[in-house]
Amino acid sequence: MESLGLLMDGFSIALQWDNLLWAFVGVLLGTAVGILPGIGPALTVALLLPVTYSLNPVSAFIMFAGIYYGGMYGGSTTSILLNTPGESGSIITALEGNKMARSGRASAALATAAIGSFVAGTIGTIALTFAAPALADMALVFGPAEYFALIALGFTTISSVLGKTPSRGLLSLFLGLALGVIGIDLQTGQARFTLGLLPLLDGIHVVVVAVGLFAVGETLFLASQSKGAGEIINVKGWTWLSRDELSRSWKPWIRGSLLGFPIGGLPTGGAEIPTFLSYAIEKRLSSKPEEFGKGAIEGVAGPEAANNAAAAGVLVPLLTLGLPTSATAAIMLAAFQQFNLQPGPLIFINNPDLVWGLIASLYIGNLMLLILNLPLAPLWARLLKIPSPYLYGGILVFATLGTYSLNNSVFDVGLMYMIGVLGYCMRLVDVPVAPAVIGMILGPMAEQQFRRALAISQGDPAIFFTRPISATLLGLAFFALVSVPVYRYWQTRK
Repeated sequence: MESLGLLMDGFSIALQWDNLLWAFVGVLLGTAVGILPGIGPALTVALLLPVTYSLNPVSAFIMFAGIYYGGMYGGSTTSILLNTPGESGSIITALEGNKMARSGRASAALATAAIGSFVAGTIGTIALTFAAPALADMALVFGPAEYFALIALGFTTISSVLGKTPSRGLLSLFLGLALGVIGIDLQTGQARFTLGLLPLLDGIHVVVVAVGLFAVGETLFLASQSKGAGEIINVKGWTWLSRDELSRSWKPWIRGSLLGFPIGGLPTGGAEIPTFLSYAIEKRLSSKPEEFGKGAIEGVAGPEAANNAAAAGVLVPLLTLGLPTSATAAIMLAAFQQFNLQPGPLIFINNPDLVWGLIASLYIGNLMLLILNLPLAPLWARLLKIPSPYLYGGILVFATLGTYSLNNSVFDVGLMYMIGVLGYCMRLVDVPVAPAVIGMILGPMAEQQFRRALAISQGDPAIFFTRPISATLLGLAFFALVSVPVYRYWQTRK
């Protein structure tokens, strides 16, 4: 009941006219960037980090959450009409959605995706409302050893899952750790890895790295790989779901929601795993399995629900433990640092307005997204006709202006472009960039907690293995590190 009372306080914040405006801006931008292939919510949030520096933190995070949810919604449109997923979580939607569109059922595919996203987003947000405070209360018993072990678990799982191979994920992670230690060591006062450059004494701003790796690196890569746009399927008019299509959709919506939220909240979660599982389950349970591969509506309804429920699940470890489990969550963690906030159990105590205003805004944003997506899908589809050079050029201009506005520093702009070229090279060799951002943000925190734990134990490293929670978390981290390559080797042999 306490959560309900706090949620009502959150609604009183989220329903303020300025926060409603930022929520609308967020869902509008999120839907737009979700539709544009390759321009996902992680890139957009990274691009807007410097722009929102002067905003009220509550308003900024309400907008970021709207972008995140909107990106999940919008990805279905390009998957269905262009057979090109705007987000990785929409890959499965393209399998059946595009087939439906080509057979003249584009409206039905877009409708079941929009309604499924609304249902799943609402169910996921309800679960977030009650799960997040409970997990935050549990996390209050964590000491330095437990926090270090938790971060180590996050490092190993995210690096193993996000990379094509664990070695590539770890390479990206170590790059982020190296960037994170640049600057003055707060405990000893010694400068580290600054190369004698005065601007580096304060370290590299996380926004510079996030914008460089995501916005600049992704834009350069997309521009270099750009090919002609695929065939866009026009949506002529709008027809509602038939009774048969509705009856075949509502169960996948529920199943996808129940599948997406818990998996999205795991350190190895994200949106890809639950969408693939949802598709497999719906294919097995469908009364018309012969339609799969030809345009089965269950193959759109279930994965889209799982995709959006996973988005709510990702926010649970981010808010309660400060642990990001997706690229967009990593950028949102950078946004917390931008406002000198540390997500974790204490944020529910120290910044309840921010947390509960954010959660309440998710309910409002879901309703806004449903209104925007159902009748306006044909209009959104026209975004796919924007010439790529204008789009990429605009992103680079905003990235440059935003980064310069942080400290009015040309050095920051040059550093951002150097990191952007590095991000481009990482994409060329298929090294994921998200672990680098996660390593840069969580690396200094891991170092600090490691030193504190050793100070408490008077230099005895056994503290990490004699405390039950930290020992269990380190055991899981080791398992995550070795299990993925062993499993992939076994699959190859099989």
